[in-house]
Amino acid sequence: MKETFTYEDMKSIQRDKLSPQVPLELFRTIRLIGMHQALPMGGKGTTLTIGRKIGESLPGESIEDILKLFEELQIGIPSIVYQDEEKLRIAVEDCFCKGLPVLDEKMVCDLEGAILEGAINKVSERKVMVREIKCNVNGDEHCEYEVRFKL
Repeated sequence: MKETFTYEDMKSIQRDKLSPQVPLELFRTIRLIGMHQALPMGGKGTTLTIGRKIGESLPGESIEDILKLFEELQIGIPSIVYQDEEKLRIAVEDCFCKGLPVLDEKMVCDLEGAILEGAINKVSERKVMVREIKCNVNGDEHCEYEVRFKL
């Protein structure tokens, strides 16, 4: 008998009457009302831990694979907008938060950044730290993450 779930397990969906998809409203409600508003510090400790674990479980051999999977999972449409030896920036269009009301100085996509961090750490020779630097909810044109490579 299994003791833990894998990403492959998550793809095993056997619903007879309902769609294998859940509405974005439900995901937003869980993330922003259930976690962001209900947990201390906006749930950041929880979302960082959860996101990194999810990222580590994703299949892929390269950063490009991870970005392609991000889009396939409908997390958003990522693209690298800046890259040098120390960092890269990944913009995410159509993020789950697009269309929500603007809340000044709020960044709510830390889970997605942590997923990137966990996944990139798995495929990269150098460890990374990921930080959200732009968010639709903050009034920015898209969500964006800074990926810093550790020395």
